[in-house]
Amino acid sequence: MIRNNAHKSIEHPGSLLVRARAMAGLSQRELATRAQTAQSVVARVERGQTIPSVETLDRLLAAAGFELRRTLEPKPVVNSHMLEDSARILRLSPLERLREVANVSRFVAGARRV
Repeated sequence: MIRNNAHKSIEHPGSLLVRARAMAGLSQRELATRAQTAQSVVARVERGQTIPSVETLDRLLAAAGFELRRTLEPKPVVNSHMLEDSARILRLSPLERLREVANVSRFVAGARRV
């Protein structure tokens, strides 16, 4: 299994396919026939010898009667000093926020000259 920063387990495509095929009660050959591919393709994916494209993995899983769902989640920001000021910034009016941006722009421009 692969671990990401959010500590959620992401199963390797090969082991995911093995599990889906086993749950469906299919042999590699039966799955390959349903997915209209060669048995050797299924075997290579399952052994981790090849990483399938998302489309191929979707097709193989669908042939076993499963659907892979993917979601996009924001990555949490940890230990960022920028977050300390977010509550204050959110309380500003749009005009006050524009003034803040102008002040930062002037500061950055001045710092570049030094």
